[in-house]
Amino acid sequence: MTRTFGAMSIAELSALIQMGKVDPIEVTESVLSGIKAYPDKAVFISLLEDRALAEAQGSSKRLKEGRSLGLLDGIPIAWKDLFDIEGLPTTAGSKVLKKAAPATKDAAIVDLLKQAGMVAVGRTNMSEFAFSGIGINPNYGTPHNPHGKDAPRIPGGSSSGSGVAVAAGLVPVAMGTDTGGSIRIPAGFNGIVGYKATRGRYAMNGVYPLATSLDSLGPLCRTVQDAVWVDAAMRGLTVPQTARQPARPLDIVIPTNIVFDGAEPGVVAAFEAAIERLAKAGARITRLAFPTFDELPKLMVKYGPMVTAEAFALHREKLSGPDAEEMDHRVVARTRLGEKTSLSDYIAIVENRARMIAETEALIGDRFVAMPSVAHVAPQIAPLLKDDELFFATNGKTLRNTGFGNFLDWCGVSIPCGSGDAGMPVGFLLSANANCDETLLQAAMAYEETIRG
Repeated sequence: MTRTFGAMSIAELSALIQMGKVDPIEVTESVLSGIKAYPDKAVFISLLEDRALAEAQGSSKRLKEGRSLGLLDGIPIAWKDLFDIEGLPTTAGSKVLKKAAPATKDAAIVDLLKQAGMVAVGRTNMSEFAFSGIGINPNYGTPHNPHGKDAPRIPGGSSSGSGVAVAAGLVPVAMGTDTGGSIRIPAGFNGIVGYKATRGRYAMNGVYPLATSLDSLGPLCRTVQDAVWVDAAMRGLTVPQTARQPARPLDIVIPTNIVFDGAEPGVVAAFEAAIERLAKAGARITRLAFPTFDELPKLMVKYGPMVTAEAFALHREKLSGPDAEEMDHRVVARTRLGEKTSLSDYIAIVENRARMIAETEALIGDRFVAMPSVAHVAPQIAPLLKDDELFFATNGKTLRNTGFGNFLDWCGVSIPCGSGDAGMPVGFLLSANANCDETLLQAAMAYEETIRG
């Protein structure tokens, strides 16, 4: 076959494998070769060649004996460097964890997808300790956005390598984590699908944390259907249970405050064109202000961000010792801000958060929320490396739209909806209240073609 297996959707590749048109061993060898031949060596931190080939051989044997484990049997997957892989230290994109004890077993999610027959091919690069929406990593290099033709552009973070691995056609799916936008941002910047599940939808055992009150998981892939298939396996289901048609016509709320502030005209145009297509397809569109969107920045100024408080608690020993010298200075500076949040401040954040979630749920009801995944396209890397002030300002703006969803405990899907400046991809973010994942995925799958245009 001349087509690259890594550039296929899960559904497309699964059909070939299940029909016996291609063998999982051939697929895995081809994917590993493609990764090795890819000129950007910063996408993967490590390859899992021996494991991948052993898992592919197991899949091949099952299929020949008529014992397929289902739709995902033989499908290659890449894992963000936050997930425990048995026998290897989990380095979280950092040099300081290279000497950590190897994991004694796979993370729970890694094991579940192995049980579904998926083949783990490698670990993808990321922002150090998952603490940036930009994706720059001085330890392992910064993966370049494959759409950046004029100059190297950021991949988005923190699941930078996962986003690029899929967008570059190296793997059909890669796993990410999302604490402030770390799945939806790389998906938006790289023109692929990224699904952030409701926090707590999946087992978190063996996943290196950033801020447990905000951390969530999900796949980066080519289509919403692919995300639905992986989501089912991540919950231990043998077949997906998400219906293809939504139970009701799409009912969308678009926030009128904050999320369009400073947005690039190209991003707004691509988003509004998608909204127009949805309206023509019968979707109901409402525009209104979200009071919590105005309140959250003020809350962060008063008490500090929840994420920095929890990240500081996690990393305080590293920050007070020699490890800090080996860490990305931008990650160190941002994490140290959490020291300013006192216990009483943190309790105030938690209490306000519960109230704000309840108020926003009442405002949204059973509707979906739509906005651009990021208010700008992926910027060039070089200026951000030269200027820390520009880096932090860009990071804040990059995380802004998606960050609301983490704080308010939403689930969300970023779907490509067109292009903006320099022909770079624009993401359309469709979100729903906590634990409305099934209705969100159902709607996203039904309207994906309309959103893409």
